[in-house]
Amino acid sequence: MRPEVLNPLFAEVTALKGVGPALARPLERLKLSRVVDMAFHLPTGWVDRLKRTELMTQDAGRVIAIPLTATDYRASAGRGPTRVRAADVHGNIVSLVYFGGSSGWAKKLFPLGETRLVSGKLETYGQELQMVHPDHVLPVEEGDSVPEREAVYPLSEGLTSRRVGQLAAQAVERAPDLPEWIEPSLLAKHEWPAWRAALARVHADPADIGARKRLAYDEMFANQLALLLVRGEARAKRGRALKGDGRLRAKLDLPYSPTGAQTRTIGEIEGDLQQVQPMLRLLQGDVGSGKTLVALMALLIAVEGGAQGALLAPTEILARQHYATLQRQLAGTGVTVAALTGRDKGRVREGVLMGIADGSIDILIGTHAIFQEAVGYRDLGLVVVDEQHRFGVAQRMMLQAKAKVPPHLLVMTATPIPRTLTLAQYGEMDVSRLDEMPPGREPIETRVLSEDRLDEVVDALARHLSAGKQAYWVCPLVEESEKSDLAAAEARAEALRLRFGERVALVHGRMKPLEKDAVMAEFSAARTGVLVATTVIEVGVDVPNATLIVIEAADRFGLAQLHQLRGRVGRGGGKSVCLLLRGNALSETSRARLALMRESNDGFRIAEEDLRLRGGGELLGTRQSGEAGFRLATPEMLSELLPAANADARLLIDRDGGLTGPRGQAARTALYLFERDAGVGRLRSG
Repeated sequence: MRPEVLNPLFAEVTALKGVGPALARPLERLKLSRVVDMAFHLPTGWVDRLKRTELMTQDAGRVIAIPLTATDYRASAGRGPTRVRAADVHGNIVSLVYFGGSSGWAKKLFPLGETRLVSGKLETYGQELQMVHPDHVLPVEEGDSVPEREAVYPLSEGLTSRRVGQLAAQAVERAPDLPEWIEPSLLAKHEWPAWRAALARVHADPADIGARKRLAYDEMFANQLALLLVRGEARAKRGRALKGDGRLRAKLDLPYSPTGAQTRTIGEIEGDLQQVQPMLRLLQGDVGSGKTLVALMALLIAVEGGAQGALLAPTEILARQHYATLQRQLAGTGVTVAALTGRDKGRVREGVLMGIADGSIDILIGTHAIFQEAVGYRDLGLVVVDEQHRFGVAQRMMLQAKAKVPPHLLVMTATPIPRTLTLAQYGEMDVSRLDEMPPGREPIETRVLSEDRLDEVVDALARHLSAGKQAYWVCPLVEESEKSDLAAAEARAEALRLRFGERVALVHGRMKPLEKDAVMAEFSAARTGVLVATTVIEVGVDVPNATLIVIEAADRFGLAQLHQLRGRVGRGGGKSVCLLLRGNALSETSRARLALMRESNDGFRIAEEDLRLRGGGELLGTRQSGEAGFRLATPEMLSELLPAANADARLLIDRDGGLTGPRGQAARTALYLFERDAGVGRLRSG
């Protein structure tokens, strides 16, 4: 239960003075629904304001605060701007420019002949000085309320930085002084302020890096402590040991020998399964590194040990694909494998449910349908979750609840994750990496082309189709609206159909699952040649004959997403090509990103570079639904401070009495403050 001392912070944002329904709406768009959200809505920059008594051309481009006297009003015809002409004490003139609204409003704000303290960005316009929409126009005696340094906040329509700053200041006032949870020597080493003082400082002076790091560290510490507590709880549970005798694995007729990385990982999993503590292992493998074979071996060990296995896939298409693959590989072994998805109804569904319940089905593959209430396992021993970031915690817990004792858990992701973020997101799990590709798999040739060469790309696509091959065409991430992405995809599909007719198909996220499945099935069966897709193109979809992918506006994508999309090709023998179409106005970051894509096929290297280049951007798609991300810690700070936070959390548990000692009681408050309290027992499904 949350400590009472935190209740003022977890009140609704409407508890702040001046926040009614109208203001709550733009705050809600920024996900600022509670006082604590407001307190943790940190500035992203600041404005340094120069105090002046005289207007000077050399100050153009800087924000100044200066006493001015209104001398004249000039209202434009129609909807043009209103200009207030104002003079400093020396008679130098500046135009204050206001767009929208009536000239009467400007006259009321700055009456003729009166002196006001005016603050804004000074600019030159022809031979004149001007300020567009000054940020402060106040009576001179109130000038002390205009700070020399002012925070700049992330905003949405209907909000100003000043208003957000005022609300944040109110939120900080409601924040209590809390007992210290950081180990004293670490606190002294960094000379960090106390938690509440750090929060107040960051809002008052966004350039205070020490205060900012303190808050980021607190968030990381709570995250690491929660993960360690979950790991400890999982290790304390008694599951069951599953010892395989190799009889089923020996019957597999594999077309190739496992790589060294696969052999090593299978050995790690086999060792875990032989323990009574339930396995908690994350398997990271780049596209094409052979995770499915590792999953198959793990499932066979469970079946050899007398238990059932379940493989959970995020989509119907992937579930069916896994089912077809495993059915083919398990032919002749005597192992019974079945699939269950939301589309299965009637006798088919009843037959699968009976087989799971009586134990005649050894391995079940499916979507979330495999953990619905009606599904009862005779003896579930291992759960494998594919593309695990696509599942929420509650869903995995429901599946684990299907077992008599806690089952072993193997989660897999094809999104390579930087080592720092692996510790942050999966700190309670053991981690295996498939960092080696099976022999004979050719690197995908990647080329970067200007969007001006679109006609050449379409000609190349025509030659590709004439050779009997297929291709993907991914449309740009236009903006956050899926609707606009869809419009771009529809327009591209229409343009390509003018050249290639019905050989062009379209798939997007707003289609119903059955519609999408039908389009994908047509493409998989080579009845269509070009699949135009929005960025929701399914991960893991396997069409060996598709050996070309075109990605429009590639400079708008992150490296991790580009690498995932590129992995749609290169799944058969022979050479595959990825064409990245770029805009003409490239930032340095975009240029570096595309250059790396051209020179490297190594997903782990790309993930590390993505973290470095994107800075405070998305955490490579690894955030799970149902789990708090990082609000205060940037990726750069994670890289710098996370190892220390992990060591400090371990120290608290191993030496300082866990959550029962004085520092532990303070740390318990931190878990609630940063909403990692759900992690004590439930942050993850371990």
